[in-house]
Amino acid sequence: MSLILLATSHRVAPGLLTWRAWEALRSTPRVLARNDHPLLPYLAEAGVRAEQVTDPDPAALVELARREGVLWIAAQDGDERLMRDIGRRVVDDPLDVEVLHGSYDLPGARLLDLVTVMDTLRRECPWDRKQTHESLVKYLLEEAYEVEDTVATGDYGALREELGDVLMQVAFHAVVASERDDDTAFTIDDVAAGIVDKLVRRHPHVFADVTVRDADEVNANWEQIKAAERAEKRGADASVLDGVPMGQPALSLAAQLQRRAARVELPEDAYEVAGSDLVTRLFALVRQAQAEGVDAEAELRAASREFADRVRAWEREHPADPAG
Repeated sequence: MSLILLATSHRVAPGLLTWRAWEALRSTPRVLARNDHPLLPYLAEAGVRAEQVTDPDPAALVELARREGVLWIAAQDGDERLMRDIGRRVVDDPLDVEVLHGSYDLPGARLLDLVTVMDTLRRECPWDRKQTHESLVKYLLEEAYEVEDTVATGDYGALREELGDVLMQVAFHAVVASERDDDTAFTIDDVAAGIVDKLVRRHPHVFADVTVRDADEVNANWEQIKAAERAEKRGADASVLDGVPMGQPALSLAAQLQRRAARVELPEDAYEVAGSDLVTRLFALVRQAQAEGVDAEAELRAASREFADRVRAWEREHPADPAG
């Protein structure tokens, strides 16, 4: 006889099993599962009789399998301890044991775990419970800058963790928003649906019948679609500056404003900002960088990193005197 250990994923809805899993469930003489397994109602609906067990005994399970054949529906956490106990018992007295996967995670399935963990933290952690969109913004910005830092320094080994920190902030804002009871409420599914719709809409050369020659034409189409979206949303009040985040660093803000303004062919004197001589020169330098295809923010940050390295190297070569 044999023992089949049926493994399922808790990230897949109960009852969505492979055909081979359903065949095994219907053909194995004895089917057993814990009495709280979420698959039980679906087995009953399909006419599969499952014996319910409160605390499985690995020795009894192996003995039963030797006599008449058993399918054990493993807990959705994998039942690793039970699996190990069974494995030790069949080493000296072999038994045909098969691990059958009845469902598999799809790409992105672990995002469901993130949603579950964030919901739990919001309910049970005093710190997480008191956070608001306003209190969380600084953390989102910090995590985004840490991503930029890992990319700029080539530390791709750390990039996965830093992106996870950003993703956590997105999930956190979504769970906060889901608690509201007005028309501003939304869930993480609404966030995902919104970006999916936007990506499909702005890539007609992929998802529709538009033809493009190169990446430049893709970018031109993207900007046209964005302009149409702004016009539809704002009507007569629509502006090329809609959507520019004013809270970003000053150099990148000046650069983005100038990029957007270039679309409406402003008169030259519109670029003459008021302020000190330093401010006017800075604004003009950003425009010059734009014309030369240079990202002033990124270039200054790179120069700052180089300067920081130089300072640290000097400090190593000239250690401070502890005596002062």
